[in-house]
Amino acid sequence: MAGLEELKKKLVPLFDAEKGFSSGLALDTSESYMLSDGGTVNLLSRSYGVYNINELGLQKCTSWAVDDSDSSEKTYRCASREMRIFGAIGSGASSVVQRAIYIPTHRILALKKINIFEKEKRQQLLTEIWTLCEAPCSQGLVEFHGTFYTPDSGQISIALEYMDGGSLADVVQIRKRISEPVLSAMVQKLLHGLSYLHGVRHLVHRDIKPANLLVNLKGEPKITDFGISAGLENSMAVCATFVGTVTYMSPERIRNENYSYPADIWSLGLALFECSTGEFPYNANEGAVNLMLQILDDPSPSPPKQLFHPNSKDPDARPSAEQLLSHPFIRKYEHERVDLAAFVRSVFDPTQRLKDLADMLTMHYY
Repeated sequence: MAGLEELKKKLVPLFDAEKGFSSGLALDTSESYMLSDGGTVNLLSRSYGVYNINELGLQKCTSWAVDDSDSSEKTYRCASREMRIFGAIGSGASSVVQRAIYIPTHRILALKKINIFEKEKRQQLLTEIWTLCEAPCSQGLVEFHGTFYTPDSGQISIALEYMDGGSLADVVQIRKRISEPVLSAMVQKLLHGLSYLHGVRHLVHRDIKPANLLVNLKGEPKITDFGISAGLENSMAVCATFVGTVTYMSPERIRNENYSYPADIWSLGLALFECSTGEFPYNANEGAVNLMLQILDDPSPSPPKQLFHPNSKDPDARPSAEQLLSHPFIRKYEHERVDLAAFVRSVFDPTQRLKDLADMLTMHYY
């Protein structure tokens, strides 16, 4: 890793807070970050490329070589001064999520704020931005609108689609269970997102759970929270790190074995079991160690009436996301025109949701 002074000499920010966007120079190092005098954060990764973020937005350069004719750039203009931020709507171990209005379009967004000065959070930030900005409108994935850096707070904000229906965890808490036709229609859309992550982006999400499966009032379910996703360069590659929510973790991950895309299928299976029955298939009240022993020792959970493909402890026996799109449970209801929007509106009081949004817009305009 180059020293700080050497990095400063080599690094040329791709855009400046005062001058706006411009072309520049990528730095040849494995992974680092720099904060320029102009207020630009330069996130540098051999795996993901170069991301330059400041108060005006983000610019990505996909090539490290200065004279590489195949290099390309992608720009997202999303300025901090164009955001009107309201209260927090959630928080996690590495981020806080707030509602905001993007002033140029009057669109309500969710802002995920992450501190850049902690290495682990910075890596999660890189992974999430890399995942989303390459697929801003992919079916089954939460939509990406851009990102910006706020020097005063040392935080980078990721602007995401505001999913006004909450998560499937919220739905189950209120409704107890989701009916077969509704769950089938939702799973189909989520599988498209997971199939894209696995088949096109070669990513293992590593934290599939009801809380990370969001819905909006239009009835669209989408996967979110890609901060701990892991990239696999080819179909033979595997992961070997222990991260994610233990509750939904696959047996091979708990055994600290190498794992791949089937780990996400196990997690999705547990999430769907919980949504279809209203109950988690294991006893999670006696501590993480006891839960892990149950997952390793107990028979694989199977949903009632074999609604979905039974989860298998053998990752090689689990179908892929693409294969599951042809599963009888998915195809059984695909011609019934299930109204997911009506279902979501029946769970959450749309009048109260609209009142909350109206209050935001009133403050925004007046």
